[in-house]
Amino acid sequence: MKHATLRQLKVFESVARHLSFSRAAEELHLTQPAVSTQVKQLETHAGLPLFEQLGKKIFLTPAGTEMLHYSRAIIALFRETEEAMDHLKGITGGKLNVAVISAGDYFFPRLLAAFTARHPGVTLNLTVHNREELLHQLTENLTDLAVMVRPPHEVDTINEAFAPHPYVIVAPPDHPLAGERHIPFSRLTQEPFISRERGSDTWNSLQDAFGHRTQQLKIAMEISSTETIKQAVIAGMGISFLSAHTVGMELRTGELAVLDVQGFPAWQSWYVVHRRSKRLPPVALAFREFLLAEGAALIDGMMAYKSPVPPPAP
Repeated sequence: MKHATLRQLKVFESVARHLSFSRAAEELHLTQPAVSTQVKQLETHAGLPLFEQLGKKIFLTPAGTEMLHYSRAIIALFRETEEAMDHLKGITGGKLNVAVISAGDYFFPRLLAAFTARHPGVTLNLTVHNREELLHQLTENLTDLAVMVRPPHEVDTINEAFAPHPYVIVAPPDHPLAGERHIPFSRLTQEPFISRERGSDTWNSLQDAFGHRTQQLKIAMEISSTETIKQAVIAGMGISFLSAHTVGMELRTGELAVLDVQGFPAWQSWYVVHRRSKRLPPVALAFREFLLAEGAALIDGMMAYKSPVPPPAP
């Protein structure tokens, strides 16, 4: 094992976590043959097979289970070493590791650009995830900060709201409801509804907004991609409940319209989250303070949608 590399351990850990070479390749931005090569090299160093294949599925061997335990420990030690070095570097020269829920990628790069303009020596590591993947980033200590809508209950974290987050009902601009005012919920139940998949942050926010009435909606499709939902709505396939922060371009170009529905927008908040036991490096502390002090105003200035009612007091 003395010739095994950290890269091989990271690739193996990803394959073992997903039990899929293709998903690991996608996560690591590698080709599948490159992932297979790294795992085969690690198996050569170990002298034992780490995976076995039954049908189309792969499983960890007993050696693979042991290797996964030690791989994660070694990866964590390297990460802690990197964090210690970042503490010594301070903000300038530090590395900011931040993971963002998928709805945040519509504005978050511009927040990072504003931050790095003040701290030009900072190196960025931004990753974008669905909720399940983001929770994994937190639980496995793979990120310093997470930005999300619904902080986890299953992880001991510090959660700080830094910006209001409106959700709206969108339709094509030529939809019959687009010109109406104070649309009641009962009218929405007559329309085909396109939603995010159950368990996603957007689906959970929809349930918060509608409560027990959610079951009255005519869910025509559940789609795991916000971009695909927007295209389906533009094509006239239905209306949808989406974050106002994800539809700015379509509102500017006139491809989508926000419906004037009673009780809307539905408000949530953006949170910056980190594990309570995490010793944040100076650059992460500085970015957290930046979000808390300026995040709300910067996000509001970027958005095409302007709510007719103010967000509720925090």
